Amino acid sequence: MAVAMASCGSISGIYTNLNAIEKLSISSSPCLFRSSFGLDPIQRICIAPKRLGFSESTIIPKASSAAAVEDGSSQDTAVPTPKVIIDLDSDPEATVVEVTFGDRLGALLDTMSALKNLGLNVVKANVYLDQSGKHNKLCITNASTGRKVEDPELLEAIRLTIINNMMEFHPESSSQLAMGEAFGAFQPYQKLDVDITTHIHVYDDGPERSLLCVEAADRPGLIVDLVKIITEINIDVISGEFDTEGLLAKAKFHVSYKNKALIKPLQQVLANSLRYYLRRPTTEESSF
Repeated sequence: MAVAMASCGSISGIYTNLNAIEKLSISSSPCLFRSSFGLDPIQRICIAPKRLGFSESTIIPKASSAAAVEDGSSQDTAVPTPKVIIDLDSDPEATVVEVTFGDRLGALLDTMSALKNLGLNVVKANVYLDQSGKHNKLCITNASTGRKVEDPELLEAIRLTIINNMMEFHPESSSQLAMGEAFGAFQPYQKLDVDITTHIHVYDDGPERSLLCVEAADRPGLIVDLVKIITEINIDVISGEFDTEGLLAKAKFHVSYKNKALIKPLQQVLANSLRYYLRRPTTEESSF
């Protein structure tokens, strides 16, 4: 699946309780990915799904106490690490989304309803349990095209919608999520040092592509921002995976330059550009 990255429009107001999220933008061009990697045609997205009400049969787990959250010794047993994985590689027909939060996550139907509000179809869903917890796995397509979702703005909206749903039904998860600082019932249990948590590596992955691995402190809009930086230096994104693991974000992108793997100097340029963005202080533009 050889696809090239272009760009997309802007997204505003992902949902009402996240009105503090900064506007995400990418310089405009006809589509985001060539072939299966885009919405064809793509329209500007304005997403404002309603918050889901609780039915009488809904059971809302009680949040852990602040002491349990802040105490590092009991944190792992009291509040598991939330994980949201968005995988564009494993299924050629659908975008695979996997959500894990220990053995809790009982609101699968509500999550599916929230995703439908974004104009998506959940073509397959299953739940499986292993030693790491209960995993909700969804295969998602765009309702208007029937194709997998690969637009970064819509992928970011999916991620934030799932995280918002998780914090609504499981308030204790906000102590483990970056978005919990602004919108959660509990503050995150720790602050991440961006200089320590930021790791960027580029590896050779055959003659036609390279593998970019990024690990950084999570923040709203990170998928879109990473894609923007990569494409601004004329590097194409072929496919990828974006994982939210608690306060951390981990991304893997298969990238190429003119259908070839990145040479070492270009790998260095890419790594330096991403490192500069991820480590720079976050300052409101209005403060200048």
